[in-house]
Amino acid sequence: MTTPRFLQGAFAFEGQGLDKPAPLHPTLTYTVPEGVTGQVLYVRAGNSSDELASVVLVFDGAPARWLPVGAKADMHVSLRVVEDLLAGTTVEVHYAAPAGTAGTLVVDCGLVEV
Repeated sequence: MTTPRFLQGAFAFEGQGLDKPAPLHPTLTYTVPEGVTGQVLYVRAGNSSDELASVVLVFDGAPARWLPVGAKADMHVSLRVVEDLLAGTTVEVHYAAPAGTAGTLVVDCGLVEV
């Protein structure tokens, strides 16, 4: 039995530097419940700005996956079976963009509890 979970929405951002990931929005956080294992299945994103931005998956406070989204472009990355997330693991969606860059990131991160 599996249960899908989603972190998604459209969020305004202002870049602080490609090497300085920051939380995109407080609602883009998920903690794997006790008694199950989690997996990130995919990440899709679109970037309205004129500069490259990155969606950064953060596991327990440490950046784990950097997924670049081109200027005025989109991306879709399948991550199924890359790794299991144990109970208690916190997943957050952050972003990174050149300093002063402003725009909107549309994010859809699909997870599953197994």
